Amino acid sequence: MDISGQAALVTGAASGLGAATARALAAKGAKVTCLDLNLAGAEEVASAIGGKAVQADVSDAASLEAAVAHAEEAHGPARIAVSCAGIAPPKRIVGRDGPQALDVFAQTIQINLIGTFNLTRLAAHGMQGLDALETGERGVIVNTASVAAFEGQIGQAAYAASKGGVAALTLPAAREFAKSGIRVMTIAPGVFKTPMVAGLSDEVQASLAAGVPFPPRLGDPAEYADLVLAICGNVMLNGEVIRLDGALRMPPI
Repeated sequence: MDISGQAALVTGAASGLGAATARALAAKGAKVTCLDLNLAGAEEVASAIGGKAVQADVSDAASLEAAVAHAEEAHGPARIAVSCAGIAPPKRIVGRDGPQALDVFAQTIQINLIGTFNLTRLAAHGMQGLDALETGERGVIVNTASVAAFEGQIGQAAYAASKGGVAALTLPAAREFAKSGIRVMTIAPGVFKTPMVAGLSDEVQASLAAGVPFPPRLGDPAEYADLVLAICGNVMLNGEVIRLDGALRMPPI
């Protein structure tokens, strides 16, 4: 798909992977709507790239439906949708204070998995009504899992379960939308320098970086964004989860 001139939706666009993706898409000529619960952050990114910012709670049906409608009014129906919104609360299933509160697990699933499904359903519905491009495509959806989907560490049960669900969603969604020319892909990043990681001590960050075989460092959000661009540009990429992790395999702890 030629990105130039196409409308794009990016959730979690106020920071980290989402902000980098919004910038990369805009640099290639896309009309980007930055969706985030943090409206001020989304507005800052949107202002810098000439895009639009809309406040949205991805876990809430009505909120995201309204946000996508606002985006469509400004830029037309999106042909590109990227889900980057997510949380990663570290918590053991059973800790010193007893079993994990069920609402912690539920909130993680609600934002990471249901939020991803929420954008997928709305974006695909809009894409189905578009004319096919020369490639036969009507759109591309890129979701974000994590290496934790495959090697969740102790304290990551909720996060790993949510990202495992995102990974499992990829193929059935791609198969369902194939007849409409809508591709669905998922990226599973390793340890990236996002706000969640940047808040850790320098010692912990160094330890995380040292665990990556090559390159032995934290990933740059711009590298995630580069992969989004590559997925958009290669029509044969469909129904797959791509690990973006420098050959990292997470240990138990």
